[in-house]
Amino acid sequence: MLALIDASNFYVSCERVFRPSLNGRPVIVLSSNDGCAIARSNEAKALGIKMGEPWFKIRHLEEQAGLVALSANFTLYGDMSDRMMSLAAGLGPTQEIYSIDESFIGLHGVRGDLVERAWKIRARINQWIGIPCGIGIAHTKTLAKLANHIAKTAERKPGSYPDELATVCDLSRLGADQLRDVMSSTDVGEVWGIGRQISTQLKERGVTSVQDFVDLPSSVVRSTWGVVLERTWRELRGEPCIELSDVPTPKKQIACTRSFGQPVTGLTELREAISEFTSRAAEKLRKQRHLAGQVLVFARTSPFRDGPRFSKSVVVPLIRPSADTTELANAAVKGLRSIYEPGFQLAKAGMMLLDLVPDNFVQAALDWAAPLNDQRDRSKLMRAMDEVNDRFGKRTVLLGSSGLTQGANTWGMRQLRRTPCYTTRWNEVPTVRA
Repeated sequence: MLALIDASNFYVSCERVFRPSLNGRPVIVLSSNDGCAIARSNEAKALGIKMGEPWFKIRHLEEQAGLVALSANFTLYGDMSDRMMSLAAGLGPTQEIYSIDESFIGLHGVRGDLVERAWKIRARINQWIGIPCGIGIAHTKTLAKLANHIAKTAERKPGSYPDELATVCDLSRLGADQLRDVMSSTDVGEVWGIGRQISTQLKERGVTSVQDFVDLPSSVVRSTWGVVLERTWRELRGEPCIELSDVPTPKKQIACTRSFGQPVTGLTELREAISEFTSRAAEKLRKQRHLAGQVLVFARTSPFRDGPRFSKSVVVPLIRPSADTTELANAAVKGLRSIYEPGFQLAKAGMMLLDLVPDNFVQAALDWAAPLNDQRDRSKLMRAMDEVNDRFGKRTVLLGSSGLTQGANTWGMRQLRRTPCYTTRWNEVPTVRA
């Protein structure tokens, strides 16, 4: 048995914890540069606001419908996620954190009433950190995801499903006829693993519900859409095909890209931005205990603005794989200099670490062109740098080429509506006055 715990409208819920006045109001969270909606409350969804909708298209709803728009506060969301996941782990002996607001829990060996236990964990999360969530329980990951969707929908839209499935839904408790009714009333596009394109293809063939999909012969699913979708089909029929993983799968590439708060034209500002992006990517690289063999750098103008167009990228190979921030930043800046051209209003830039290998990888070749003192091992320095930044906050220790102001007036993100980092900065801890 497996459970999936999923927070409801997580980014919005985090904001509401510290601003109860937002409860019941339409709220959206905007992307890094206040460009588009990346999270919506149920009230905002009822206004017809779609995920990813540009802010300038819905800005009129501030006055017309009382819409509240907030800038993304990822520092707050990350900390609240850590707190939520630590409580969710109490549901069972194993845990796989699937995303910032979702966690699979293995329930093997857990005695007693699983639904009652899930209710208690949900109540604890809601009481201790204020985040509402839904819990789906089933025999496979795909069914658990489906159960979670049903639990949330039954709570949000009473009458869509039986009341006993609201908030916590255990599909294993349903009889064959009940399960068939539930699957028949659920759109096939809600299944984990069925994207928009495949959903459209299925509906063109008359497969509109989950039950319609389950009723298809496995040979048809495999011959038409391949073994990956057949695995989803088998999971929906109760056959486990996707294992629970306690350790996250290492990323094959690590990228850090940003749209600028305002156009950037100078090489100095670009160098600061790329150095900062590389520092963040290098920290992630070390956390998953890997080395990078190549660094990709790119910069481009906005496709939506008038003026001359620019879009270039370059891949810089390293003499030997490395996780050293200074080596990676040097390579990134070298690549940036090779593609930079003055006279363009650049809207976005970024970098990507490629050709990743485990950090126990050994390459005997030497960089004969570099001084011998550049061959020394700086892994302890990098580890100390990461520990200091983890304890005292990002950019406590940083590369000089990143600049001291984080591009406040140039390449920094435009976040005019960001709320305080209530849980991670002493000077932003909320105060209560009698």
